[in-house]
Amino acid sequence: MIQNSPIIIEIKGLNKEFGEIQALSNLNLKVKKNSIFGFLGPNGAGKTTTIKLLLGLISPTNGNATIFNYDIIRDSIKIRSRVGYLPQNPFFYENMTAREILEFSIKFYFSGSKEAIDSRIEEVLELVELSEKADRPIKGYSGGERQRLGIAQSVIHKPDLLILDEPTASLDPIGRHAVLELMSKLREDTTIFYSTHILDDVQRVSDTVAILNKGKLVAQGPIQELLAGSEGVVYVIKTKNSSETIREKLIDLPWIINLQISQERDQYVWLVNVNSEEKAEEHLLRMILSDKSIKITEYRKQKFELEDIFLKVIKEDENEFE
Repeated sequence: MIQNSPIIIEIKGLNKEFGEIQALSNLNLKVKKNSIFGFLGPNGAGKTTTIKLLLGLISPTNGNATIFNYDIIRDSIKIRSRVGYLPQNPFFYENMTAREILEFSIKFYFSGSKEAIDSRIEEVLELVELSEKADRPIKGYSGGERQRLGIAQSVIHKPDLLILDEPTASLDPIGRHAVLELMSKLREDTTIFYSTHILDDVQRVSDTVAILNKGKLVAQGPIQELLAGSEGVVYVIKTKNSSETIREKLIDLPWIINLQISQERDQYVWLVNVNSEEKAEEHLLRMILSDKSIKITEYRKQKFELEDIFLKVIKEDENEFE
C-alpha cells in the first residue's frame, strides 16, 4: 500500500531566489515509494526550478531536501546514480538510431558483458514499444516516439526514482496516451515524480498531487482526498416548478452545505452541495418529491474534478495578494 510506503523525496522549507525574484517559497512536500506524484501548476509556477534543485543542478537559497534520505547538496552524486531524469525537451542527434542512443547511454552505468548490455537494451526498447523502429534514424520519429525514447534513456539503469519534466506537454493525444500508459507500467518498479500543467494527465495516472502557484505550494495530497475535501458532491436537480417549503427544509439539514435555486427558461435548477453522499442518496430525492406539486425533469450527481480543485486553490491564492 502506498499509504504506508517509505518516503523517497522529502522537501522541507525549500526556497530559491534569483536576484529579487522569489522562484520558490517555503516548499514542503513528501513523495512516497512507488507512487506517481503529479507536480501541477501553471507555466512559471516553479516546477522546473524544483526539479533542478532536487537533481543538484542548482543550489537552494535556504531550506533542505533529501532523496533516499540523502541530502540533495552533500550527497548529490549518490542520488544521481539512482535517479532517471527526462527534461521537457530532450535532445538527440538526429542521425543516430534509438539503439545507438541507448548503447551510448548504458555505458555510463553498466560495465557488464556485451550480451548483458544488449539484453538490457532490448528489454527497454520493448518496454517503450520502439523495438520495430530501433534501427531507424531519430529524425523520422514522432513527438511521442521521441518522448518514449527519452524515457527509455532515463530508465536504462533501472532507477529507483524517475523525474520527468512536462513529459506530455508538446504531444498530440495519441502521443500523450502512449506516454501515460508507459508511466503506469513503470510505477511497478520505480517511483515517478513528474511536473505538468495538464490537469487531465494528472487525474488519469497520478495517485498523489501537489499544486504550485507562483513558487508557493497551495495544495497537496492523494487525489481522492483532495476531491473528497473540495466541498463534497453536488446534486443537480431540474424541476418544472419550485417550492419554498422544501427549500427551507433542505437548508436546515446538517449534511447540506449549500443550496442554490435558479431559473433557466421554463424550469428551475437546484444545485445541492452535500458533505454526505450516503445521506443524500437516502433522503434528498424523497424529500423533494414529498411536495406533490414538484415535477422533476432531471436528477444527477456531479462530483468535483481535479480542474475544480485546481481553479479553486489558484483563485484563493491569487485573492490573498489582492
